[in-house]
Amino acid sequence: MKLNLSKSLKAFNEAKKLMPGGVNSPVRSFGNVDCNPPFISYGKGSHIFDIDGNEYIDYVGSWGPMIVGHANQRVVEALKSAVEKGTSYGAPTGLETELAKLVKKIYPSIEVIRMVNSGTEATMSALRLARGFTHREKIIKFVGCYHGHSDSLLVSAGSGLATFGVPSSPGVTSGTAKDTIALPYNDIEAVEKIFAECGEEIAAVIIEPIAGNMGLILPRENFLQKLRSITEKYQSLLIFDEVMCGFRVALGGAQELFNIKPDLTCLGKIIGGGLPCAAYGGREEIMRQISPDGKVYQAGTLSGNPLAMTAGIETLKILIEDVDFTKKITAKTSKLVDGLKSKAAKYNVKIQAHQCGSMFSFFFSDHEVNNFSDAVNADQEKFKKYFIAMLEQKIYLPPSQFETNFMSIAHTDEDIDRTIAAFEIAFKTL
Repeated sequence: MKLNLSKSLKAFNEAKKLMPGGVNSPVRSFGNVDCNPPFISYGKGSHIFDIDGNEYIDYVGSWGPMIVGHANQRVVEALKSAVEKGTSYGAPTGLETELAKLVKKIYPSIEVIRMVNSGTEATMSALRLARGFTHREKIIKFVGCYHGHSDSLLVSAGSGLATFGVPSSPGVTSGTAKDTIALPYNDIEAVEKIFAECGEEIAAVIIEPIAGNMGLILPRENFLQKLRSITEKYQSLLIFDEVMCGFRVALGGAQELFNIKPDLTCLGKIIGGGLPCAAYGGREEIMRQISPDGKVYQAGTLSGNPLAMTAGIETLKILIEDVDFTKKITAKTSKLVDGLKSKAAKYNVKIQAHQCGSMFSFFFSDHEVNNFSDAVNADQEKFKKYFIAMLEQKIYLPPSQFETNFMSIAHTDEDIDRTIAAFEIAFKTL
């Protein structure tokens, strides 16, 4: 069954004349799966619709924020009311305070918060704050964890187990990269080694506590707890980037799930209800170093704009009001993943399936996948064939092995059953 994407192809070719790759974010180009992207017209609930008239069950969810589904009626009605009052003022509003209170209620580690417009802004600003607070320059990140496209985080590992980073993109200077240390995810020995060598120079460790940007990879037992102990020992800050896993693996994110209190937390996606919004926050003594309270400068004209605040407030209210929200959405995800594993086993397709809360992914591999190297060694060609087979059945998935799937509360049993049936056909073709 071939999918008709003729209008989308025409739109893509036109877009490529005007934008790099025809897109405003690289993964949208579908370059990793050797096909052209559908151009989306609208979304409703768990489904999205393209300009060719195709209707898909959506497991991308705008890369995470659509946890209550597309065009949720409560969120839409709140936004309609807000937009009639204006789209931005560049001045304080009570909406910012209301959203801050909701976030603080869910994340006790966040005593003071600053709103920004993207996850990149949040992580970049959190690292500047960490350096300003500790008066140190070096940071540790983990290979395969993506924290946005700021210069100090576009760094890959050099040679050896624990090395200072090298630029992973043209335009990132070696001077910037040299202060970023890239280590293998889930390798606590590498962390211990580098801290023993230069722990007094390390301002912070930043990590996706549940990694979502190399496919979904969970931390090994006690990995995060040991990371917390090491950073406390050396008085370095621990920054949890929960832009993806926040609210999804538990209402209070990975820090609730693993009972760990980071010094700073970065949030995004869901707190804007699908509009551009993110935040960073944490211990008051650290956050008070930010201008105008302190000397660490960070600003944003559109930060805390009324539309993003409104969508975020309404979304978080939906999550908070239903005390079983996480239980329900996790059960939906588990049903789908169990079906996936069953169909793979039926056709002897070797996979490693991972799930945490409403996030899930799998790898075509015989071996456990615990870090970026393991993920890279999974069968990428098989993933491409699988992806196209699912797209032709109108199941919309992330177009890369290194991205995570997201469930919404709007997905129905029928959606899940249809997706499991599509898994069977896709695995059979492999």
